[in-house]
Amino acid sequence: MDFKVLAYDKQTKARCGEIQIAGRTISTPVFMPVGTQGTVKTITPEYLGRTGTKVILCNAYHLCLRPGEGLIKQIGGLHKFIGWDGAIITDSGGYQVFSLAGLIKTTDEGVEFQSPIDGSKLFLTPQKMTRIQNDIGADIIMAFDECVPYPCEREMASVAVKRTLNWAEQCKGSHKNERQALFGIVQGSVFKELRIECAQRLVEMDFDGYAIGGLSVGEGAHPMNEALDYTVDYLPQDRPRYLMGVGFPSDILDAVERGVDMFDCVVPTRNGRNGCAFTGNGKVKILNSQYREDIRPIDETCGCYTCSNFSRAYLRHLFLAHEILGLTLMSLHNIWYYQNMMQRVRESIVRGEFKAFKKDFLLGMVE
Repeated sequence: MDFKVLAYDKQTKARCGEIQIAGRTISTPVFMPVGTQGTVKTITPEYLGRTGTKVILCNAYHLCLRPGEGLIKQIGGLHKFIGWDGAIITDSGGYQVFSLAGLIKTTDEGVEFQSPIDGSKLFLTPQKMTRIQNDIGADIIMAFDECVPYPCEREMASVAVKRTLNWAEQCKGSHKNERQALFGIVQGSVFKELRIECAQRLVEMDFDGYAIGGLSVGEGAHPMNEALDYTVDYLPQDRPRYLMGVGFPSDILDAVERGVDMFDCVVPTRNGRNGCAFTGNGKVKILNSQYREDIRPIDETCGCYTCSNFSRAYLRHLFLAHEILGLTLMSLHNIWYYQNMMQRVRESIVRGEFKAFKKDFLLGMVE
């Protein structure tokens, strides 16, 4: 993987760059739709590509449970298995371990739990999760980490940081697929000294890129931005920075301003499946009765497939009739909205006008 910064904003830490990996080019800052099970819900790879999406996030934890990394490797790797020509990142499952709190046993060696598929006992270690991701064959893979809830005691966060650093070393030592880039993950909750320690130690290990994990777990925008302010300063300029699981437009813009390059979240697709569309004039909740006879597209300034072909009235009808097409069309629009937003972000950074762009963009939003 090769990463280079192409431009810096004049008034903020925002930067525009380019990742070259496996013959693919990813312009940053970039938003990555979530395809946990090897699919972005309700959307075909072809139509996903039409939104401008260049990279998606899949989850190695879920894919090793079903269908299994052996089958994916046998078929020719994840790109071939899911029919996606763009880049792929796989998360190692640290967040899924966090979400199973109370149902798992975490030790310094790894994580023990029962499979939600068949109830069998499983034990995941850093080495095993790295091998699984090597076999799956994504372009960028993540180190195994421990995410803690918010709020939590400092001691709990400290233990998780030590464990995350120990696991990161093991992941790096067992990483055998030279075609893949491996990212370390900074943990530490909202404790400044823990975040800084974790970042510094990971940088010493010399990863291909660095993710910022353990945020957007209930702490709110202000503590998250504070954590980004002091974490990003300790990450190298010549490596991509990835804020995991953060996805409301305002949060993305706040993080871009602080020098973050990569984002993933289920927000656009989950909102789409629930009948909520993002537009330049705020959200459109398509089930509202005011759209019953509305012949306008969701957003008259939007160039996506949905807005180019269908009315609000038709979309509302699809949701009321429980037709799956409605979920697809709304999700497509939202992903296009996000990709268009990121394109405009990159252009504003190149012009050195990101701060003004952010202000104007947020004025049009109604959260």
